[in-house]
Amino acid sequence: MMTKVAASSARPADPCCLIIFGASGDLTHRLLVPALYNLAASGLLPDAFALIGVARSPSSSEAFRDDLAKSLPKFATRDIDERVVKKLLAYVRYVQGEPDDESTYAQIGQELACIERERSTNGNRLFYLATPPAGFAPIGCHLGQSGLAREQNGAWRRLVVEKPFGTDLASARALNQKLLGILKEDQIFRIDHYLGKETVQNILVLRFANGLFEPIWNRHHIEHVQITVAESLTVGRRGSYYDATGALRDMVPNHLFQLLSLIAMEPPSRFAADAVRAEKAQVLNAVQLQNDAEALRNSVRAQYQDGYVENRPVEAYRKTKDVNPQSTTETYVALRLLIDNWRWAGVPFYLRTGKALRAKQTEVAIKFRQAPIAMFRETPVERLAENFLVIGIQPNECIGLKFNAKIPGPSIAIGGVGMTFNYEDYFETPPSTGYETLIYDCMIGDAILFPRADGIEAGWSVVQPFLDAWRDAGAKGLAAYRAGSDGPAEADQLLARDGHHWRPIA
Repeated sequence: MMTKVAASSARPADPCCLIIFGASGDLTHRLLVPALYNLAASGLLPDAFALIGVARSPSSSEAFRDDLAKSLPKFATRDIDERVVKKLLAYVRYVQGEPDDESTYAQIGQELACIERERSTNGNRLFYLATPPAGFAPIGCHLGQSGLAREQNGAWRRLVVEKPFGTDLASARALNQKLLGILKEDQIFRIDHYLGKETVQNILVLRFANGLFEPIWNRHHIEHVQITVAESLTVGRRGSYYDATGALRDMVPNHLFQLLSLIAMEPPSRFAADAVRAEKAQVLNAVQLQNDAEALRNSVRAQYQDGYVENRPVEAYRKTKDVNPQSTTETYVALRLLIDNWRWAGVPFYLRTGKALRAKQTEVAIKFRQAPIAMFRETPVERLAENFLVIGIQPNECIGLKFNAKIPGPSIAIGGVGMTFNYEDYFETPPSTGYETLIYDCMIGDAILFPRADGIEAGWSVVQPFLDAWRDAGAKGLAAYRAGSDGPAEADQLLARDGHHWRPIA
C-alpha cells in the first residue's frame, strides 16, 4: 500500500523587503503574489516582510494593496485564508515612477528607510525585475548609482532578473558586463521558472542519489536523448513580441538548455551553488558549435498553419494580429546537437519546442541502446521494445521506465511494459505556481537553481550559429505544420536520418 509523504520542512526565509519593478503587470498578479501567498501559508515567508511595488501606472499604496487582495483569489493555486492574506499584505507600499528616472530611486530609498526602521527587515533587499528586457540594464545601473543595491552592515542586496537574458550572444554579454559592473555574481539571480518545478529539480537527485543510474549514464549505454517542450497555446495577443523573438530565442537558451545541462552535466564535487553551476556551464561549453551549413542541416524551423487544437479552430501564425504577413519568424524549432566530451561523444541530443501543437507536454526521454536479439531469434520476436527513461515535467510530473518483459504463455513472446512513478500519488504537495522555490531560494541566498553569467553566454554561443544561418537563409528552408499536429514532417526526418523517431506528443 502506498503512503503519501509530506514535503520536508524548511526554515523561514530571512527578514527582507521585496521590491518588484513592473508591479502592475501580469507576472506580479498571476504568479509572484500567489507564490508569496503559498510561501506565507507554508510558514516560509519571514514575519518581518514588506513589499514595495514600483510601476509607471498612477496608484497609491492603499490602492495597490487592495488590487493585490482582489486579484489573489483569481490566480491562487489553493484555498485562500484571509488571515494569511492580511499578514502577507500588512506592509505594502507603492512607488509610481519611470525606471530611468533618478527620482524614482530616491522615493524607493525613502520607503525602504521607513520599512527597515518599522519592520526590522535588517536592511535585506530583494529587487525583482518583472519588466520588459529593455528595462534590465537601466534599472540595474540606477540601483547601483543610487546605492540601493550596495551591501553594507551585514545586510544582503540581491537582484532577480527574468528571462530573456539577452536576445543573442552579443546582447547577453553586454547585459552581463553591465550588471557585473554594479553587482557581484552572487548577488544576481537569473530566474527560469522551469527550474522551480519539482521534477526538474529531481533530475539531480535521480542521477546522483541512485547508484543504479549514474553507471549507465553515458555513451556506452545511451543511444540518444529527446527534450520536448510542446505548447498547445498559440501566440495569442503577443504577436508583436513573438514576431521579433521566435521559438528559438524564447525557449532554447533558457528552458531547454537548463534541462539539457541537468541531464548531461558531470557530477559536481559537492551539492553547492558554485560547483553545480560550474558543471552546468562546462557542459554547455562542450556542445559542438556548428558552421552555417551544419546549422541548417541540423535544425528545423517552421510556422503553424490553419488547424484545430483540442477541437478549437486556430488561424495560421501569419494571420495573427501584429504579425508581419510575410514573417519568417519560427513558431517551432527542432535541433540536433552533439556534446564533445568523453561521456557523450557521438550521442545526439534532439531538442524541440513549438506553439499550437497537439498538447501541452514537457518531458526528457532518454533512449538506451537496444539489447542484441540473437538469443531470441527463434522466437516470434521481430524487434524488442525500446528502452526509455522518461522524465515528465508537465502537465504530468512523473518518471517512467519502458522495458521488455515476457508475455504470459507457453512460448517466449516479448512485449514492452512500463513502470511509472507519479509525484501526486506519493508526495503530498499542494498546488504551486512554480515560483515558490525560486523566490524562497533568492531570499536565503541559494543560487543552485540559477544560471551563472558564463552559463548564459555558453548557451547563446550554441544558439548564435542557428540565428545567423536562418537570418541569411531568409524564407528558404522555413517549413510549415498544421496547428494541432506534432509538428512539421521535416522534424521527423531530422531524427530519421539517424534511424530514430520522436516520441508522440500526448
